[in-house]
Amino acid sequence: MTVRERLLHAAAELIAEKGWGAVSTRVLAERAGVGPGVVHYHFDSVRSVLVQASVGALRAALAGLPAVLEDAATPQDALTTLLGALDGHSGRELFTETLLAATRDDEVRAAVREVLADFRAELASWLAARGVPTPGETAAVLAAAVDGVLLHRALSPDLTSDLVAQVLGRVLR
Repeated sequence: MTVRERLLHAAAELIAEKGWGAVSTRVLAERAGVGPGVVHYHFDSVRSVLVQASVGALRAALAGLPAVLEDAATPQDALTTLLGALDGHSGRELFTETLLAATRDDEVRAAVREVLADFRAELASWLAARGVPTPGETAAVLAAAVDGVLLHRALSPDLTSDLVAQVLGRVLR
């Protein structure tokens, strides 16, 4: 793993553990096993590392969407699989912290908006091919619902994919 990759990996871990505001050059360098000057050799700022790490992790997580959709026979199956992927998440992690940071930071907001647009477009195309009415709007609402479930997991761990799939499944029928 290159030094740059180690810094990005360390940043992703630290965002999940401590939140964006608690990641300093010193803390990041220590976690990555490098000197503090190395952070600024590879990145303009700690914030830049955090943005790249979080958005990269979002993109990597969503890279599996085509395979999930390919394996789903129906929109309900796709929804169940998407929600099932959240069952391993507590709501206190990188994605939650990134969504929260996007509410306060224009650069993060723009980057996350782009990732979400790609996710929605992929999902809308798949829904359209299966005759779901208003696929663009449906994809937007489903994406928001999935994100909302993730955010609520920190407060309501009992919000399981089975429960949510039953309710959201009615939207797809």
